[in-house]
Amino acid sequence: MSTSASPGPTSPEPCKILVAGGFGAGKTTFVGAVSEIRPLNTEARITSMSEGTDDLTHLDTKTTTTVALDFGRRTLGEYVLYLFGTPGQDRFWFMWDDLVRGAIGAVVLADTRRLADAFASVDFFENRQLPFVIAVNHFDGSHQHTTDEIRDALALNGSVPVLHLDARDKENCRDALVAVVEHRLALTLATPLKGRPA
Repeated sequence: MSTSASPGPTSPEPCKILVAGGFGAGKTTFVGAVSEIRPLNTEARITSMSEGTDDLTHLDTKTTTTVALDFGRRTLGEYVLYLFGTPGQDRFWFMWDDLVRGAIGAVVLADTRRLADAFASVDFFENRQLPFVIAVNHFDGSHQHTTDEIRDALALNGSVPVLHLDARDKENCRDALVAVVEHRLALTLATPLKGRPA
């Protein structure tokens, strides 16, 4: 009789994913909807002082903003995804260089009412060669653009996936995370799924 024990189940592989996009694009909502743990967020009330600094066009009902990051976790099969939502305003971009360290990919939320706000995230990840997907967050009453229109407007590389979602919907957000992992794997088939070196 053999005394060797059978190998136990392998632990899920931890992966870091950023959730980025312009101010008010739905990053905090996305992380909150998809996280399997109670998300950590650093929301602060928008005050009259920010009105001259932050562009609040089409954001009449927005009363809070992320001032550091949002954090959540979602298990997908053999991966545990640690989600880091970035702040959207220009004045907090200095944090992005730290947040991107070790990330395997990103979700860039795009608000069609303020589509130009997604350019900064797209440029940032392209310059760092970090795989990303565009997730068009459809707000009530916003114009519904086609995938090709979004791709053309953001001058995206043909390989960048473009999805349409509601950031309040758990399954929509899960599908976006799956798309990030699949996109990363497609780009790095011969390389283990690990974060980029710091």
